[in-house]
Amino acid sequence: MKLLLATRNEKKLVELRRILAAAALDVELIGLDDVPSYVEVPESGLTFEANALIKAREAVARTGLPTVADDSGLTVDALNGMPGVFSARWAGRHGDDVANLELVLAQLSDVDDLHRGARFVCAAALVLPSGEEYTVSGEMPGRLIRAPRGSGGFGYDPIFEPDGYTRTSAELDPAEKDAISHRGKAFRDLAELIRTHVLAV
Repeated sequence: MKLLLATRNEKKLVELRRILAAAALDVELIGLDDVPSYVEVPESGLTFEANALIKAREAVARTGLPTVADDSGLTVDALNGMPGVFSARWAGRHGDDVANLELVLAQLSDVDDLHRGARFVCAAALVLPSGEEYTVSGEMPGRLIRAPRGSGGFGYDPIFEPDGYTRTSAELDPAEKDAISHRGKAFRDLAELIRTHVLAV
């Protein structure tokens, strides 16, 4: 059974493959680089869930494959929940992780350590060729530090310390991160939806 993850981010593919394997699901997970190219619609939703559904619906329409999509981001208390759905393009250009991270750090430079609370949020959608749609979400609360640490992960991971940890998300090994991360939580719930609504059909 082929399942499409509507992303070109290889790290997200690796992450979901790990979780599907841990759930003993017999699916072949492929990404957008593995299907004929199409023009991707803009992520114009104002919530993570809306953007996940936009991506998944478009991919099903273009490929006919059951599709998973996620939209994830960082919400910062001192920035009134921003960058939120704009996390990947906070500095202006989509996917410039370093520029995005540096901009958030600059915006928080005068914020006391006690007020640097933040959380990662992930909404994931499963859309089937039949038109059925399912969404799940996960959160990872924590705080932002003042300088990047660690080489694992991606995005804002090097400046985010999850609650209960003195290491950043970028310093955790993959299994540790999967166990507590927003995407790990959402993808595990998604794995159960795949078991029920894709493989059991």
